[in-house]
Amino acid sequence: MREKLEQIQSLALEEIVKAQSMQELEQVRIKYLGKKGELTGVLRGMGGLSPEERPIVGQIANEVRENIENALSSAVEGVKSIEKNARLAVESIDVTMPGKSQEIGHRHPLNVVLDEIKGIFMGMGFKIAEGPEVETVFYNFDALNAPQNHPSRDLSDTFYISEDILLRTQTSPVQVRTMERSKPPIRVISPGRCFRRDTPDATHSPMFHQIEGLVVDKNITMADLKGTLDHFAKQFFGVGTKTKFRPHYFPFTEPSAEVDVSCFKCQGAGCRVCKGSGWIEILGAGMVHPNVLKVCGIDPDIYSGFAFGMGLDRIAMLKHEIDDIRLFFENDMRFIKQF
Repeated sequence: MREKLEQIQSLALEEIVKAQSMQELEQVRIKYLGKKGELTGVLRGMGGLSPEERPIVGQIANEVRENIENALSSAVEGVKSIEKNARLAVESIDVTMPGKSQEIGHRHPLNVVLDEIKGIFMGMGFKIAEGPEVETVFYNFDALNAPQNHPSRDLSDTFYISEDILLRTQTSPVQVRTMERSKPPIRVISPGRCFRRDTPDATHSPMFHQIEGLVVDKNITMADLKGTLDHFAKQFFGVGTKTKFRPHYFPFTEPSAEVDVSCFKCQGAGCRVCKGSGWIEILGAGMVHPNVLKVCGIDPDIYSGFAFGMGLDRIAMLKHEIDDIRLFFENDMRFIKQF
């Protein structure tokens, strides 16, 4: 047994000296000191020794283990140095080579315009409201006073996932969800992506962005709507901007209007941007329909409100004279860096 232990020690120390990596040292440790190692195997056979031999062999075994462990510890520093030198030889750096430039990103023009619009309305006390882009038919149509036979519910216009689930065609469902979970007074804007089946061209895209606004409180009138949008137009397009309201129809507002602003490029004289009319249509608006208030649990005899919605893509195109909506979605940095 003594000879066996001395042989194990001799072989282990020899392999430790030859080891050139941490992995090889670990293999030596496992081979001799592991649970199934050679030294462990010898110790398990001590049961067959006489009572007189056991303490002597045990002492020798402990000395062998200690000698192997000490040799492993001493070898670690040397092996680390060898590995470090090998890495330095392979990973040498040529400091004369030019470095890799890190290109800094740029804010997207839609985000630039969106942040400006948010700032204007938040300055008037509006909060930001968000909702899901995958909506139910109830929130996208029914709750907004658009009955089942309404043209906007046509399969050719809308992305239906199932009979009751679709990609939202407008951000108006956010207004309904806000009115359901909040009590008046309510003053929010809801920016976000919308989806409608459309053939992409210079002015159309199946994915686009809207910003809608909602105010609900006691004694809200059309005058409040006009004053809010007139203030927005002056802040966004310039202090000399004028607004014009034209009668229109939306199922969720009554009365409803299309809103024009005087051309901010020619100040109403007529140019390419306004197509010679002196006016530019920017959004739709109106007083919240009583049916919509009722669906949301708000008494239309006590409360009233107004709503408006504008296309972010269109506003950005007008302000920066961009002639193709597809440029917003092509991720061409030559285009994006201009703004």
